Amino acid sequence: MIFIFSAPSGSGKSTLVNYLLQEFPNLEFSVSATSRKPRGQEKDGVEYYFKTPQEFRRLIDNNELVEFEEVYPDLFYGTLKSEIERIQKKGNHVVFDVDVKGGRKLEQIFGDEALSIFIAPPSVEELRKRLVKRGTDTPEMIDKRVGKAAEEMQDAKYFDKIILNDDLEKAKQELQQTVLQHLNKK
Repeated sequence: MIFIFSAPSGSGKSTLVNYLLQEFPNLEFSVSATSRKPRGQEKDGVEYYFKTPQEFRRLIDNNELVEFEEVYPDLFYGTLKSEIERIQKKGNHVVFDVDVKGGRKLEQIFGDEALSIFIAPPSVEELRKRLVKRGTDTPEMIDKRVGKAAEEMQDAKYFDKIILNDDLEKAKQELQQTVLQHLNKK
């Protein structure tokens, strides 16, 4: 089974995904590849597989990705085929934490095998506050992310489930119930 989580940057998606991974030991995070630099204490192979733009292009040329997106020039994100195989070989369910375009692509690829969940921020203004508070981006990058978020929020309607993250505990509960219902269907 495949779970796809998407949201504008700063919506709390990673916080909610990490909560789920603690609650459900048979869910396993699919580590994406990216050409961005690590933030803070991020480690290669844990949060992401960090690649140079040239290495990422080689992955594309060698057909080693299920999907990928060039979010900004030379800033790639993608899903490695080998990562899905690794998780499924262990008998676990795959969890994707991807941008909105990647989420839509994965849903098209996996169809009914996947449950796609959009994590929505309360507002674009609140999103900006969260990104500033996070302290990992330049003011210019925050402006880019906020501009993109307004666009991404229009795509929420294409996901199987939308969870509003205006209250973290409430969002955790709703997410846990959604995943449980989906697991029990299969």
